Amino acid sequence: MEPILLQTSEADAGTRLDACLARAIEDLTRSAAAKAVEDGRVLVNGKAPNKSYKLTGHEQIEFTPEEPAPIDAVPQDIPLDVVYEDDDVIVVNKPSGLVVHPAPGHPDGTLVNALLYHCGDSLSGVGGALRPGIVHRIDRDTSGLIIAAKNDYAHQFLSAQLVDHTLARTYECIVVGNLCEDSGTVDAPIARDSRDRKRMAVVPGGRRAVTHWEVIARYPGYTHVRCRLETGRTHQIRVHMAYLGHPILGDTVYGAKKAVPGLTGQCLHAVGLQFIHPRTKDLVSLTCPLPEEFTATLRKIDR
Repeated sequence: MEPILLQTSEADAGTRLDACLARAIEDLTRSAAAKAVEDGRVLVNGKAPNKSYKLTGHEQIEFTPEEPAPIDAVPQDIPLDVVYEDDDVIVVNKPSGLVVHPAPGHPDGTLVNALLYHCGDSLSGVGGALRPGIVHRIDRDTSGLIIAAKNDYAHQFLSAQLVDHTLARTYECIVVGNLCEDSGTVDAPIARDSRDRKRMAVVPGGRRAVTHWEVIARYPGYTHVRCRLETGRTHQIRVHMAYLGHPILGDTVYGAKKAVPGLTGQCLHAVGLQFIHPRTKDLVSLTCPLPEEFTATLRKIDR
């Protein structure tokens, strides 16, 4: 495994090394970080520290991940809300909380496991053994429409549409605060946050990211917003809304750290999907309703 390089600062002074690693590296627990130190897979300024090492700031940390145990994507009978399906594609309304594909920390119980059960062998292999059929992702705690391909031709055709933006994705969200304008575009590059690898951030020199947004309705202290993705970077809408100073309600990574009662994740839903069908070349436009927890939140803030 390739080592991960981290740079500490004065703000990290006094923090235990294992705590810093757990905060900075996605899906790494503090106990796993402590084990990595004990195993000699962590170097601080080129030297192996002891497990109780406390940072002084301005250190160079080199963390070598443990070789992951193999994960097999197996069919699982998980209910799916199928919005559209034919011999080439399947579109599902994914609930909040469902991970898209197996990964360390989420070896099963994912959308891929459900698709394997539902579709059998009829999923493309372009994405590899752990991501059969998966053309694009949405976050675990984001709900809404996601498309999967049932054969390699369909997968490649749809992937090309992601590049040329003919595969269009529309989201609705509730953001904290009131946006000054009724519509706008955020054109701000996104990359991994150098201080926290679990987060993305607007970073000069990052990958270009463009989000178009418009206000649907305004409420005291909140705004209901529609967003259209021009690009598809990790956490793009969440990062861009936070960049505007209006994080998405319930987003404990880019907004307030306290969870919102009644929400299983951030109030962000992929409400619309439009693509050119790989076989018929017809334009397919699909929508799905907002989930109950989203509409319940709208009722609650409409006071």
